[in-house]
Amino acid sequence: MKLISFLDAGRQAWGVVQGPDVVVLTHVWPDVIAALEAGVEQIAGAAQADGMPRRSLADLQWLPPVPAPRKILCVGLNYGRHVAEAGRELPAHPSLFVRFADSVVGHGQAVWKPRASDRFDYEGELAVVIGRGGRHIAAADALAHVAGYTCMAENSVRDFQKHNAQVTPGKNFERSGAVGPWLVTADEVGNPSRLQVQSRLNGELMQQGDVSDLIFPIPELIAYISAFTPLSPGDIIATGTPEGVGSSRKPPRFMAAGDTLEVDIPGVGTLVNTVADEPAHASGDAHE
Repeated sequence: MKLISFLDAGRQAWGVVQGPDVVVLTHVWPDVIAALEAGVEQIAGAAQADGMPRRSLADLQWLPPVPAPRKILCVGLNYGRHVAEAGRELPAHPSLFVRFADSVVGHGQAVWKPRASDRFDYEGELAVVIGRGGRHIAAADALAHVAGYTCMAENSVRDFQKHNAQVTPGKNFERSGAVGPWLVTADEVGNPSRLQVQSRLNGELMQQGDVSDLIFPIPELIAYISAFTPLSPGDIIATGTPEGVGSSRKPPRFMAAGDTLEVDIPGVGTLVNTVADEPAHASGDAHE
C-alpha cells in the first residue's frame, strides 16, 4: 500500500494509491499521522470502502508523504565507503542531526539552491517512517514499529555544514531537500536490508549503495534514537547516504539550477526533483 499527501483545491489532503488514482481519505482521518495512529490495517480497510472520492495521480501537486512530522532525524556517515571518501574513521555511535519540516518538499517539486552557497550537494537515502511510537525500543522489536519506507533527497549545503562541528545550518536551508514520492507500507517492502539506494543527476548514476551495508542497521538506529527521545507515528529517520557525493569527487560536482535529481530505491519508488535558484524573496524574507 502506498500513502501519499498532496494539495487538493489548495488544501492538504492524503490518500492511498490505487493504479493511476488516489483514494482520498482526508474525511476519515485528517492527515497521515492521524491515520498511522489508527494503524495500517485500518487504513487499508477504509481505502476499500465503496464510494470513496478519487483523484488522478497525474493531476496532483505532491507533498512529502508526511507533511508535518513531529521529528525528522537524520544519520550521517552510515555507509562505510562514504565514511572513507569523507576521510573519517568508522563511528562508534550513530551521528545524528535533525531537519525541519520546511526544509523538504514533495515529489515533482523544485528544491532550492540557496542564494548563500554554490556548494549544494545531492544525497540519496532510504527513509523510515514510524508507525507505532515508543521509547526504549529494543532492536529486536524495532521493525514492528515501522509503518513504511520512502525516498529522501537529504541534500547538503556543504560550506554551511562545515562552518562548525554542528551540521544543522547546512542541513536545513528552506526547500533544500525532498521526501517521497509516497510511503510504501512495511508489509510490501519486507526486509529493508535487501533494498538498494541509487541517485542520478541529470540521468547520470552518482550514488549506489546496498542498505545491507549500513554501519548501523535500521533496528539499531531505532533502538539508539528511542533511548533518548520518544518516537511518534509519522516520525522520519533518514538512514544515511552512500558514497559518491559531489563534494568528494575530483573535481567536485555540485547541483545548479536546471539540474534534475532522482533518488531511486527499487521496491520503494523514485523521487524526482528539479533544482531551482532560491527566489529573490523566499517565504520567510523580511520586507521593509
